Amino acid sequence: MPSYTVTVATGSQWFAGTDDYIYLSLVGSAGCSEKHLLDKPFYNDFERGAVDSYNVVVDDELGDIQLIRIEKRKYWLHDDWYLKYITLKTPCGDYIEFPCYRWISGESEIVLRDGRAKLACDDQIHILKQHRRKELETRQKEYRWMEWNPGFPLSIDAKCHKDLPRDIQFDSEKGVDFVLNYSKAMENLFINRFMHMFQSSWSDFADFEKIFLRISNTISEQVMNHWQEDLMFGYQFLNGCNPVLIQRCMKLPENLPVTTEMVECSLERQLTLEQEVELGNIFIVDFKLLDGIDVNKTDPCTLQFLAAPICLLYKNLANKIVPIAIQLNQVPGDENPIFLPSDAKYDWLLAKIWVRSSDFHIHQTITHLLRTHLVSEVFGIALYRQLPAVHPIFKLLVAHVRFTVAINTKAREQLICKYGLFDKANATGGGGHVQMVQKSMQDLTYSSLCFPEAIKARGMDNTEDIPYYFYRDDGLLVWEAIRAFTAEVVDIYYESDQVVAGDQELQDFVKDVYVYGMRGKKASGFPESIKTKEKLSEYLTVVIFTASAQHAAVNFGQLFLGMYPEEHFIETPVKEAMARFRKKLDTIVSVIAERNKKKKLPYYYLSPDRIPNSVAI
Repeated sequence: MPSYTVTVATGSQWFAGTDDYIYLSLVGSAGCSEKHLLDKPFYNDFERGAVDSYNVVVDDELGDIQLIRIEKRKYWLHDDWYLKYITLKTPCGDYIEFPCYRWISGESEIVLRDGRAKLACDDQIHILKQHRRKELETRQKEYRWMEWNPGFPLSIDAKCHKDLPRDIQFDSEKGVDFVLNYSKAMENLFINRFMHMFQSSWSDFADFEKIFLRISNTISEQVMNHWQEDLMFGYQFLNGCNPVLIQRCMKLPENLPVTTEMVECSLERQLTLEQEVELGNIFIVDFKLLDGIDVNKTDPCTLQFLAAPICLLYKNLANKIVPIAIQLNQVPGDENPIFLPSDAKYDWLLAKIWVRSSDFHIHQTITHLLRTHLVSEVFGIALYRQLPAVHPIFKLLVAHVRFTVAINTKAREQLICKYGLFDKANATGGGGHVQMVQKSMQDLTYSSLCFPEAIKARGMDNTEDIPYYFYRDDGLLVWEAIRAFTAEVVDIYYESDQVVAGDQELQDFVKDVYVYGMRGKKASGFPESIKTKEKLSEYLTVVIFTASAQHAAVNFGQLFLGMYPEEHFIETPVKEAMARFRKKLDTIVSVIAERNKKKKLPYYYLSPDRIPNSVAI
């Protein structure tokens, strides 16, 4: 009788093992086997991290194996099991791989296909078409869209983390890691001890140093030692945590009545301000988004304030960016003066502090929350709803949305919810941060997520004119590496533009992002469909770059772009493409490391060895 060798790999995360009964059935082109209990006498099967092998003998020839069915039945108590993969050695000596990387909860079953990525048009067998359709039907019931706040991108329909589908919840150790990191951050910032400092006026600049005492690294030490200087102030707009607002000033705004006479002490070329604008030496950061945002009133005993500044900056003869004029609100007037470097020391310093405060609010709520976390959640939900696990695009993107929905759900529970940390520590808490997201949705366009286009749109693309913009330089290297990799993967699975256009599952994924993520707004520029291989490669690059590199640049995470520990792809051409991708990333790491050797203030946020795959890894 035909005999198969079945190898089962259990996950290595906490509580991945199970004591439940595990049954296996084989579905072949010539028939289906009986259920076989996978059990070895006097042996503890399916322990955490274990790889167990079993001999399965069937009565009849099964033909080509098309599916395997895994059933889990309760032994004693409710016991989830994380199945990494199953491999099958057939009677003729062939090996078939069945990736899973999923939790099996309660008394349930899952049906797996072999690991070869397939488009829907590649499936000609009825049972495989049916499996594909049922998987999506099940997922669409589990992964439902919900409006958390009007005007926001839609999010997952779950009130709290435990309501999420099991496969996208934090693993036990990841959940503990989240809590520990949160607690460590609070401890490092002395949040609990200094909470009164956030809810009352600060008496002197020494209070800043108290906050920085527990943060010891090169960047924080440099900032602490030089934060009052104009050079550091300008540098942070280029390579700080929010390097996406500065843009070349093409015309002085009408609501900033600054003159040459006011700033002539800062202009080193003996030209007029208008001439400096013409030459491209003037830059601007405008915080108009904050105009009209409600200030935090959750604590009636604490008065809080917001500004909506306009900051003008100048490229000096050393090609360094320095501030030359600051207006703290949008409407000019006697009560809204323009502050200058020639003003009294602390008048100018306080004006810069207000700008930095405004930069913080935009950074946390828009640059970080909206434009990386919430956007990545949209991609993640659409991915699970519209692409089956066998689809090559699912296999490519799943690592880049890992735990994204979980961390966002936690944020809605603890950070940005009513009475959360935002309400306690931010002047935009108490609803202001919600208004900011709602206003920013009009600027959340597809082109603004395409890194090269976003840089160019702000007039910041000329490397000779602006030589110290490392966020741009490193970001372009990483963008191009990702784009080349996605183009390779697209070439492997899509023979032509017609195949792209005819991939209905792909089109449904893209449409879900447009309709629910961007709320169907044509002005967003998000595609409703994708018709060419080139556009598909660009779209995939946007998804991966946003979740990995862009998030790292504005948040700074752990690792590791280019590393795919879950082997969803089994085909050699894709594995070779991944190896080439990693090699390119290693080259970028070396380039950035060599540059940083010469820098007192190194920039490594976009070094690939420091870029996490997703916003939560």
